[in-house]
Amino acid sequence: MQKDDKNPPTNKDVTSLDWNCTGDLLATGCYDGYARVWATDGRLRYTLGAHKGPIFALKWNQKGDKILSAGVDKTTIVWDPLKGIQVQVFQFHSSSALDVDWMSDDTFASCSTDMCIHVCKLGCEKPLKTFQGHTNEVNAVKYDVYSRLLASCSDDMTLKVWSMNYENVVHSLKAHDKEIYTIRWSPIGYTLASASFDHTVRLWDIERGMCVRTLTKHTEPVYSVGFSPDGKYIASGSFDRSVYIWDVQVKVFCRHNRIQYVLQKFREL
Repeated sequence: MQKDDKNPPTNKDVTSLDWNCTGDLLATGCYDGYARVWATDGRLRYTLGAHKGPIFALKWNQKGDKILSAGVDKTTIVWDPLKGIQVQVFQFHSSSALDVDWMSDDTFASCSTDMCIHVCKLGCEKPLKTFQGHTNEVNAVKYDVYSRLLASCSDDMTLKVWSMNYENVVHSLKAHDKEIYTIRWSPIGYTLASASFDHTVRLWDIERGMCVRTLTKHTEPVYSVGFSPDGKYIASGSFDRSVYIWDVQVKVFCRHNRIQYVLQKFREL
């Protein structure tokens, strides 16, 4: 356990969580500034504390030997959870760090309300690359290992795609009418899903740089979206208290609202 606070904040609301690669350890980031690692039987295994304020994002690396966290204190921290120690603290952002994603077992991307995206590597004292182009805070970054492209979304209502091989943006895509809260890559191709405060989820063909479908059943901002492992389905969660499961090929959705389930076909979107 790392942190000198004898009386940590009492607000332990969970802000982020992530399973390790073997599925036997769950890491949680909390509003009290602590990351915690849990076993599948519910036992608390490790407590990691160094952030001076809420943790907004947290991710295991693919190897499962490090955890990366981002916080309101402008820092991103890499941890060795099994030893309970910090590996390295990165202090490159000038405002709150909102999201992080590993690009390899020792390299990651981070984004911030400062509108910047930094690509950092363990052992390096400066970012490998800094991407700039968003005109408002950047809410999420997601790396695709197959295309080797990094995607970002922002309150400026744009989705941008970046490559380590280029200084400038590869694609700057706009179709949403309000802020884009989060994004996810499809596991089977150059397809990206974006979730927005405009109540929609959009699917993007990144090779062509265009929106190919809009999913419009939600009635409030959409805060989460994810693909099934085979890439055939998308789940979306909204402030309207509904979860939709979309079959993106035949356009069938399953709605979960509290304890009611509905399955029906709908017309072309």
